[in-house]
Amino acid sequence: MDRDKILLTPGPLTTTQRTKLAMLKDWGSWDSDFIAVTARVRHGLLDVIQGQASHVVVPLQGSGTFSVEAAVATLVPRDGHVLVLDNGAYCKRAARLTTLMGRRCTVLGFDEAAQVSAAALHDALQADPTITHVVLVHCETGAGVLNPLQQVADVCAAHGKGLIVDAMSSFAALEIDARKIRFDALVAASGKCLEGVPGMGFVFIRKAILDACAGRSQSLAMDLYDQHSYMEKTGQWRFTPPTHVVVALAEALLQFQEEGGQPARLARYTRNYQTLIHGMAQLGFMPFLEPAVQAPIIVTFHAPGDPRYEFRAFYEAVRARGFVLYPGKLTQIETFRVGCIGAIGPDEMEQAVHAVALALQDLGIESGAPAV
Repeated sequence: MDRDKILLTPGPLTTTQRTKLAMLKDWGSWDSDFIAVTARVRHGLLDVIQGQASHVVVPLQGSGTFSVEAAVATLVPRDGHVLVLDNGAYCKRAARLTTLMGRRCTVLGFDEAAQVSAAALHDALQADPTITHVVLVHCETGAGVLNPLQQVADVCAAHGKGLIVDAMSSFAALEIDARKIRFDALVAASGKCLEGVPGMGFVFIRKAILDACAGRSQSLAMDLYDQHSYMEKTGQWRFTPPTHVVVALAEALLQFQEEGGQPARLARYTRNYQTLIHGMAQLGFMPFLEPAVQAPIIVTFHAPGDPRYEFRAFYEAVRARGFVLYPGKLTQIETFRVGCIGAIGPDEMEQAVHAVALALQDLGIESGAPAV
């Protein structure tokens, strides 16, 4: 197969030829042309959430998790108390990094097949007034659950608590409007639904709380307040930026706007999701989640019940036909995941389903149906 393998994962993603070509030029980090690209990217990111009036955006080198950690360390006072709403693996990661940052952390647990509850959050905040901040993972891609951002934000606002949102897998696909949703920080990354390449995160911080963040971070490299201050003064990154990642994201943002922005991207990903669900159902596969809580980002499927099924062999058989799947993230049952995002459409999803069908034939498995 001549083309690159299609990545059916929650990131990195399949990117367009235009995005790849943007990385063929070398850039000086202090050069005026690169400073202009950084400014254009920051402005474009704020436009995605209608946040020009209310928020600043702070880019940061590294994966998205770097930026989540930086957001917690920068926004939460050393004596702060963070409540993490936990319905999956990435929520647990947020709780762990909060603890490692030396902040007090409490976890409010939910079933990994269910949304977190705004009502339960309300009760928790009433019961413990020492809580200063809440962390929510908008789309928990451990299973694919879409959590109720608006309701959680409303409860945090009513109680006067800071909200830090991990929007890694939802930003630019699902609607997030800073004029309607109150959050102190929202974190995303270049290699997700904007369809750039990995290597850069970014954090939207509410302007009203920015000054209070000075001196809170115990990290030099991950201090978002200092990063923002330096960028505002110089237009430059404090330390060597991921230049090729930034210019690829600038090109990806341009394509995002040309496509029609967030509504158009959501529509394409929804068509991908529908094509996937329909095709996999015909092969006997069962999604792990109920449709009411499923985001059209990544779908977790039960593993086939056939004793001949083994994920590594199944993965390799699908990969040989040009598609890369993702292992399951759940601890209790065996699953695998298929992403619906990236520079792909329903045609590629149909081809992926066909590759899965052929992989089952290779393994002698008649149906993808789970064990009863």
